[in-house]
Amino acid sequence: MTRAVAYLRVSSREQGKSGLGLEAQREAIERFCDADGDLVITDWFTEIESGKRVSDTLAKRPQLAAALNRAKQLGGPVIVAKLDRLSRDVHFVSGLMVHGIEFIACELGRQSDPFMLHLFAALAEKERALISQRTTAALAALKRRGVKLGTPSPRIGGRVSADLRQAAAIARDRVWLAAAGTGSLAERAARLNAAGYRSAEGRPFTPAIMSRMLRRASQKP
Repeated sequence: MTRAVAYLRVSSREQGKSGLGLEAQREAIERFCDADGDLVITDWFTEIESGKRVSDTLAKRPQLAAALNRAKQLGGPVIVAKLDRLSRDVHFVSGLMVHGIEFIACELGRQSDPFMLHLFAALAEKERALISQRTTAALAALKRRGVKLGTPSPRIGGRVSADLRQAAAIARDRVWLAAAGTGSLAERAARLNAAGYRSAEGRPFTPAIMSRMLRRASQKP
């Protein structure tokens, strides 16, 4: 059995939101370890931030620093539900790799090498930039239409949020499809499963999931 530590991170304003809460992260990690059969979590480290974005440094992430130290003592990996729980800053993620500790993101699978982690970190950083750009453009469009920007508008807000989630899903699917290589849907799904990848819902890939990914990846982000 491989002893490992788990790291959870959430901002105070993310609490209770679907897919971002501490409970959701913990469940994802537990489900991943159960499916793996070899990983045992010995320690859980939880970082709760104020929600105000600051530059990522270990000095400002004491729980992550503690998780790294414990992983060194155990000689095991640090497990996160999603790579962006470590950071969306590719340079910060690159710096973490220097510590010589294995990082496992449940969304990517256990066999993800440092190159794949760097690639997904770069995608997360790009996603953050796109969110900022699209939010600015959406607010400008609303202002031109005479919408008072201080007034909540669930319908419009929901549409913008859905668009951003769709763009992120397309980018993720394209990376997974590249890793799957060529062949039939069943062959490509088997290749991802053998490499330790799991779908966005944490399930093994199937031909049906591959088909949905192909359709979505063909769309313009």
